Amino acid sequence: MRDNEIPDPDDSTVAQATDNFCYQFPRAIVAVDTALLTIDPDRGLLVVEMERGDSGKWALPGTFLRERETLAGAVERSLEEKLGVQDIKPMQLGVFDDPDRDERDWVLSVAHVAVVRPEQLESLGTGIAKDTRIVSVDRPGELAWDHPNIVKRAKEYVRSRYEEQPDPDRLLGNTFTLRELRLVHDAVADNDEPPWKRDAFRRRMQNLLVPTGVKSENTGLRGRPAQLFRRRSARDRSL
Repeated sequence: MRDNEIPDPDDSTVAQATDNFCYQFPRAIVAVDTALLTIDPDRGLLVVEMERGDSGKWALPGTFLRERETLAGAVERSLEEKLGVQDIKPMQLGVFDDPDRDERDWVLSVAHVAVVRPEQLESLGTGIAKDTRIVSVDRPGELAWDHPNIVKRAKEYVRSRYEEQPDPDRLLGNTFTLRELRLVHDAVADNDEPPWKRDAFRRRMQNLLVPTGVKSENTGLRGRPAQLFRRRSARDRSL
Protein backbone atom coordinates (compact mmCIF):
# COMPACT_ATOMS: atom_id res chain seq x y z
CA MET A 1 0.00 0.00 0.00
CA ARG A 2 1.38 3.40 -1.00
CA ASP A 3 1.54 6.29 1.50
CA ASN A 4 -1.33 8.24 -0.05
CA GLU A 5 -3.74 5.31 -0.24
CA ILE A 6 -6.68 4.95 2.16
CA PRO A 7 -6.24 1.81 4.32
CA ASP A 8 -8.60 -1.08 3.69
CA PRO A 9 -10.88 -1.27 6.77
CA ASP A 10 -11.13 -5.03 6.34
CA ASP A 11 -7.38 -5.48 6.53
CA SER A 12 -6.84 -6.61 10.12
CA THR A 13 -3.07 -6.12 9.95
CA VAL A 14 -3.53 -2.46 9.05
CA ALA A 15 -6.05 -1.96 11.87
CA GLN A 16 -3.80 -3.59 14.43
CA ALA A 17 -0.79 -1.57 13.37
CA THR A 18 -2.79 1.66 13.50
CA ASP A 19 -4.18 0.87 16.96
CA ASN A 20 -0.74 0.10 18.34
CA PHE A 21 0.68 3.27 16.86
CA CYS A 22 -2.09 5.48 18.33
CA TYR A 23 -1.78 4.08 21.82
CA GLN A 24 1.99 4.32 21.85
CA PHE A 25 2.16 7.86 20.48
CA PRO A 26 2.97 10.54 23.15
CA ARG A 27 0.04 12.86 23.84
CA ALA A 28 0.00 16.46 25.04
CA ILE A 29 -2.05 17.71 27.98
CA VAL A 30 -4.96 19.85 26.75
CA ALA A 31 -5.87 23.10 28.47
CA VAL A 32 -8.36 25.88 27.79
CA ASP A 33 -7.72 29.58 28.37
CA THR A 34 -10.26 32.36 27.89
CA ALA A 35 -9.86 35.99 26.90
CA LEU A 36 -12.97 37.37 28.61
CA LEU A 37 -13.50 40.88 27.27
CA THR A 38 -15.84 43.73 28.11
CA ILE A 39 -16.10 47.42 27.25
CA ASP A 40 -16.01 50.72 29.10
CA PRO A 41 -16.89 54.03 27.41
CA ASP A 42 -13.79 55.70 28.85
CA ARG A 43 -11.29 52.83 29.05
CA GLY A 44 -12.18 51.02 25.83
CA LEU A 45 -11.87 47.27 25.28
CA LEU A 46 -10.89 45.45 28.47
CA VAL A 47 -9.78 41.94 29.44
CA VAL A 48 -10.36 40.07 32.70
CA GLU A 49 -7.25 38.66 34.38
CA MET A 50 -6.75 36.61 37.54
CA GLU A 51 -3.90 36.27 40.00
CA ARG A 52 -2.82 32.68 40.46
CA GLY A 53 -2.59 31.49 44.04
CA ASP A 54 0.25 29.05 43.35
CA SER A 55 2.67 31.43 41.67
CA GLY A 56 1.31 34.93 42.24
CA LYS A 57 1.45 35.53 38.49
CA TRP A 58 -1.37 37.12 36.54
CA ALA A 59 -2.98 35.05 33.81
CA LEU A 60 -6.14 34.46 31.84
CA PRO A 61 -8.69 32.13 33.45
CA GLY A 62 -8.12 28.57 32.33
CA THR A 63 -8.01 24.92 33.33
CA PHE A 64 -6.94 21.48 32.16
CA LEU A 65 -9.42 19.35 30.25
CA ARG A 66 -10.81 16.54 32.38
CA GLU A 67 -11.55 13.02 31.17
CA ARG A 68 -14.62 12.90 28.88
CA GLU A 69 -15.14 16.66 29.22
CA THR A 70 -15.91 18.92 26.28
CA LEU A 71 -13.86 22.02 25.60
CA ALA A 72 -16.93 24.22 26.10
CA GLY A 73 -17.65 22.51 29.42
CA ALA A 74 -14.08 23.07 30.61
CA VAL A 75 -14.26 26.76 29.69
CA GLU A 76 -17.54 27.32 31.53
CA ARG A 77 -16.23 25.40 34.54
CA SER A 78 -13.05 27.48 34.68
CA LEU A 79 -14.94 30.78 34.49
CA GLU A 80 -17.30 29.77 37.27
CA GLU A 81 -14.67 28.20 39.53
CA LYS A 82 -11.88 30.71 39.00
CA LEU A 83 -13.80 33.96 38.51
CA GLY A 84 -17.27 33.27 39.85
CA VAL A 85 -19.05 34.22 36.61
CA GLN A 86 -21.68 32.09 34.91
CA ASP A 87 -23.88 31.89 31.80
CA ILE A 88 -21.09 32.99 29.43
CA LYS A 89 -20.51 31.00 26.26
CA PRO A 90 -17.09 31.83 24.76
CA MET A 91 -16.20 30.77 21.24
CA GLN A 92 -13.01 29.06 20.14
CA LEU A 93 -10.27 31.48 19.13
CA GLY A 94 -7.40 29.19 18.18
CA VAL A 95 -4.90 26.60 19.35
CA PHE A 96 -1.61 27.63 20.95
CA ASP A 97 0.67 24.63 20.63
CA ASP A 98 4.27 25.70 21.08
CA PRO A 99 5.79 22.65 22.81
CA ASP A 100 7.69 24.95 25.17
CA ARG A 101 4.81 27.29 26.02
CA ASP A 102 4.36 25.83 29.52
CA GLU A 103 7.35 24.94 31.69
CA ARG A 104 5.31 22.42 33.69
CA ASP A 105 4.72 19.93 30.87
CA TRP A 106 3.82 19.55 27.21
CA VAL A 107 0.56 21.52 27.24
CA LEU A 108 -1.40 22.84 24.29
CA SER A 109 -4.11 25.41 24.90
CA VAL A 110 -7.37 25.82 23.02
CA ALA A 111 -7.96 29.54 23.51
CA HIS A 112 -11.46 31.00 23.66
CA VAL A 113 -12.88 34.52 23.56
CA ALA A 114 -16.09 36.20 24.68
CA VAL A 115 -17.21 39.84 24.77
CA VAL A 116 -19.78 40.54 27.47
CA ARG A 117 -21.68 43.46 28.94
CA PRO A 118 -20.23 44.91 32.18
CA GLU A 119 -23.27 43.77 34.17
CA GLN A 120 -22.47 40.17 33.25
CA LEU A 121 -19.35 40.50 35.41
CA GLU A 122 -21.09 41.66 38.59
CA SER A 123 -20.11 38.41 40.37
CA LEU A 124 -16.47 38.70 39.27
CA GLY A 125 -14.10 37.96 42.14
CA THR A 126 -16.30 35.41 43.91
CA GLY A 127 -14.33 32.44 42.56
CA ILE A 128 -11.21 30.78 43.90
CA ALA A 129 -8.76 33.11 42.12
CA LYS A 130 -6.56 34.99 44.57
CA ASP A 131 -7.50 38.29 42.92
CA THR A 132 -8.96 39.62 39.68
CA ARG A 133 -8.51 42.76 37.63
CA ILE A 134 -9.92 44.27 34.44
CA VAL A 135 -7.34 46.03 32.28
CA SER A 136 -6.99 47.38 28.76
CA VAL A 137 -6.34 44.78 26.06
CA ASP A 138 -3.65 47.13 24.75
CA ARG A 139 -1.88 47.13 28.13
CA PRO A 140 -2.54 43.70 29.63
CA GLY A 141 0.52 43.79 31.87
CA GLU A 142 2.91 40.93 32.48
CA LEU A 143 1.10 37.62 32.07
CA ALA A 144 2.10 33.99 32.51
CA TRP A 145 3.03 31.69 29.63
CA ASP A 146 1.89 32.87 26.18
CA HIS A 147 -1.23 34.60 27.46
CA PRO A 148 -0.14 37.99 26.02
CA ASN A 149 -0.31 36.33 22.59
CA ILE A 150 -3.83 35.07 23.33
CA VAL A 151 -4.94 38.58 24.35
CA LYS A 152 -3.37 40.01 21.19
CA ARG A 153 -5.15 37.53 18.94
CA ALA A 154 -8.42 38.03 20.79
CA LYS A 155 -8.42 41.81 20.43
CA GLU A 156 -7.49 41.61 16.75
CA TYR A 157 -10.26 39.10 16.12
CA VAL A 158 -12.89 41.11 17.99
CA ARG A 159 -11.92 44.41 16.40
CA SER A 160 -12.02 42.90 12.91
CA ARG A 161 -15.57 41.67 13.56
CA TYR A 162 -16.71 45.12 14.68
CA GLU A 163 -15.26 46.64 11.53
CA GLU A 164 -17.54 44.42 9.46
CA GLN A 165 -20.70 44.05 11.57
CA PRO A 166 -22.82 46.25 13.84
CA ASP A 167 -22.32 45.11 17.44
CA PRO A 168 -21.86 41.41 16.56
CA ASP A 169 -21.71 40.39 20.23
CA ARG A 170 -25.07 42.07 20.90
CA LEU A 171 -23.86 44.21 23.76
CA LEU A 172 -26.82 46.41 22.93
CA GLY A 173 -30.39 45.16 22.76
CA ASN A 174 -32.26 44.23 19.61
CA THR A 175 -32.87 47.91 18.86
CA PHE A 176 -30.63 50.91 19.46
CA THR A 177 -29.82 54.41 18.28
CA LEU A 178 -26.92 55.16 15.99
CA ARG A 179 -25.25 57.06 18.81
CA GLU A 180 -25.46 54.06 21.14
CA LEU A 181 -24.02 51.84 18.44
CA ARG A 182 -21.23 54.30 17.67
CA LEU A 183 -20.20 54.48 21.32
CA VAL A 184 -19.90 50.68 21.48
CA HIS A 185 -17.79 50.57 18.33
CA ASP A 186 -15.60 53.41 19.61
CA ALA A 187 -15.00 51.47 22.84
CA VAL A 188 -13.97 48.34 20.94
CA ALA A 189 -11.67 50.16 18.53
CA ASP A 190 -7.94 50.69 19.03
CA ASN A 191 -7.36 53.58 21.44
CA ASP A 192 -4.75 54.99 19.07
CA GLU A 193 -7.42 55.52 16.40
CA PRO A 194 -9.65 58.62 16.44
CA PRO A 195 -13.30 58.00 17.33
CA TRP A 196 -15.85 57.67 14.54
CA LYS A 197 -17.28 60.89 13.18
CA ARG A 198 -21.08 60.77 13.29
CA ASP A 199 -21.70 61.09 9.55
CA ALA A 200 -18.92 58.69 8.61
CA PHE A 201 -20.27 56.08 11.01
CA ARG A 202 -23.78 56.47 9.61
CA ARG A 203 -22.50 55.87 6.08
CA ARG A 204 -20.48 52.85 7.21
CA MET A 205 -23.47 51.22 8.91
CA GLN A 206 -26.39 52.27 6.72
CA ASN A 207 -26.43 49.06 4.65
CA LEU A 208 -26.12 46.88 7.76
CA LEU A 209 -29.07 48.34 9.67
CA VAL A 210 -32.82 48.58 9.25
CA PRO A 211 -34.81 51.51 10.70
CA THR A 212 -37.62 50.32 12.95
CA GLY A 213 -39.83 53.38 12.49
CA VAL A 214 -39.78 53.86 16.27
CA LYS A 215 -38.18 56.74 18.13
CA SER A 216 -36.11 56.35 21.28
CA GLU A 217 -37.84 57.69 24.38
CA ASN A 218 -34.62 58.46 26.24
CA THR A 219 -31.44 59.38 24.37
CA GLY A 220 -29.75 61.16 27.24
CA LEU A 221 -29.42 64.21 25.01
CA ARG A 222 -31.46 67.29 24.29
CA GLY A 223 -33.35 67.56 21.05
CA ARG A 224 -35.64 65.33 19.05
CA PRO A 225 -36.00 61.61 19.92
CA ALA A 226 -33.53 59.52 17.93
CA GLN A 227 -34.47 56.86 15.40
CA LEU A 228 -34.13 53.24 16.56
CA PHE A 229 -32.46 50.69 14.31
CA ARG A 230 -32.02 46.93 14.28
CA ARG A 231 -29.40 44.74 12.66
CA ARG A 232 -30.11 43.72 9.08
CA SER A 233 -30.86 39.98 8.98
CA ALA A 234 -30.31 37.41 6.25
CA ARG A 235 -34.05 37.56 5.56
CA ASP A 236 -33.84 41.32 5.04
CA ARG A 237 -31.03 40.85 2.55
CA SER A 238 -33.05 38.31 0.56
CA LEU A 239 -36.01 40.66 0.12
